[in-house]
Amino acid sequence: ISNSRRAAMASIGEFDPLNSSVPATKIEITVSLVVLYVQGIGTKEWREFGRTEVIDNTLNPDFVRKFVLDYFFEEKQNLRFDVYNVDSRSSNISKGIPGKKCGNIIFTAEELSNCRDIATMQLCANKLDKKDFFGKSDPFLVFYRSNEDGTFTICHKTEVIKNTLNPVWQPFTIPVRALCNGDYDRTVKVDVYDWDRDGSHDFIGEFTTSYRELSRGQSQFNVYEVLNPKKKGRKKKYVNSGTVTLLSFKVESEYTFVDFIRGNPSQPTSLHYMNPYQLNAYAMALKAVGEIIQDYDSDKLFPAYGFGAKLPPDGKISHAFPLNSDCENANCVGIEGVLEAYYDCLRKVQLYGPTNFAPVINQVAQCASEVTDGSQYFVLLIITDGVISDMVQTREAVVTAASLPMSVIIVGVGPAEFDAMEELDGDEVRVSSRGRVAERDIVQFVPFRDYIDRSGNQVLSMARLAKDVLAEIPDQLLSFMKSRGIEPRPALCPSPTPQINVHL
Repeated sequence: ISNSRRAAMASIGEFDPLNSSVPATKIEITVSLVVLYVQGIGTKEWREFGRTEVIDNTLNPDFVRKFVLDYFFEEKQNLRFDVYNVDSRSSNISKGIPGKKCGNIIFTAEELSNCRDIATMQLCANKLDKKDFFGKSDPFLVFYRSNEDGTFTICHKTEVIKNTLNPVWQPFTIPVRALCNGDYDRTVKVDVYDWDRDGSHDFIGEFTTSYRELSRGQSQFNVYEVLNPKKKGRKKKYVNSGTVTLLSFKVESEYTFVDFIRGNPSQPTSLHYMNPYQLNAYAMALKAVGEIIQDYDSDKLFPAYGFGAKLPPDGKISHAFPLNSDCENANCVGIEGVLEAYYDCLRKVQLYGPTNFAPVINQVAQCASEVTDGSQYFVLLIITDGVISDMVQTREAVVTAASLPMSVIIVGVGPAEFDAMEELDGDEVRVSSRGRVAERDIVQFVPFRDYIDRSGNQVLSMARLAKDVLAEIPDQLLSFMKSRGIEPRPALCPSPTPQINVHL
């Protein structure tokens, strides 16, 4: 069923399996082909990613269907494109025979915006040019969005309306980012064709518009003259080849799975709910642990970070951002200052998955690596309601941090299953990564729900949590000092005693 095939390959960057879970962005690939294959991580095996539609009777196909891929800046992502000539209705194309050069593939890629709106529109035409000898015309529309280099990328085709010069097309739906990639003033070009069975469709004319113009809906501004440049150049009395009118236009937001599970801090169903009368689970855990451990921090300045959110103004996803929005100084004054920064941050950011621990663990580990003489010890408190998404990277981060003067406390809030967290708490088996075993057990994990008082007494719940969470910190500090041969300073020594630095 396939008598010709043309293959091409593309690659991006270099591959690092320990830092490959979080894509930097998404890109949309447009290429004249049928099948896209991607190569598995760490293997040579190719697997099919997707197929374009089949276009009949043409040597210059321009496909509407796009491939949307996660782009990882730090990985080498091998892609293979195969072009087939399909001679039957079967979807089996496994019998392709590699051949000599038989054409070129035009490959373009563009970073996708975060716009998730969906547009639904309907158009009609009036008095189009007659193109068929024995009939009128069989018109259809082709939509293109403009690119930065002045070229155009096809993004939609309407159905064909047979034998009419005044067609009314069915309403169709298209993602706004496919139409203009979130740039409302980007040019949208629309070509009008007369369909021919042999694939040599006759060009009737064209017009241009933009998403912003279309969003006005049915109005005098959305009646477009269809112009044929060749006819306009040849005929002095040429006016147009008909008109196209926008009948309706509607925009809706497209929601994802994450929108329904991430929670809105203004809603009581969210674990981040800002209740004016009592602390939420995050604030309770923070206050319970922080108020005790802050007494061991002489300056009472706590670097506090959030992870898993879209940040203003551009919606960039971050897994280690300062709660106080100060990238130069993430310190908050006292636990009350941390709580104030937390509540203020909830009003500014959009909560967003996945739940990645490695970035913030590595950030604190970097600080700890600069002070290994026993004068300081770092405690990282992580409060989370999600199942960990970057376990491979987190294991590596914990193994590295185990040789530094630091401990990690993880408090799980909410009803999620936290089984994977137990793997990080090395009470039974030390954490390992790539053949390396953690030098010490530095992680303590507890699910907050196990400490909530049934009568609703928040003070009692917080006291129970703090007792168990902090129980291992003294032994973990002693294990580091002993492993490095560091002895306590004499009581009369004027040098400062070891300080515990708490990161939240």
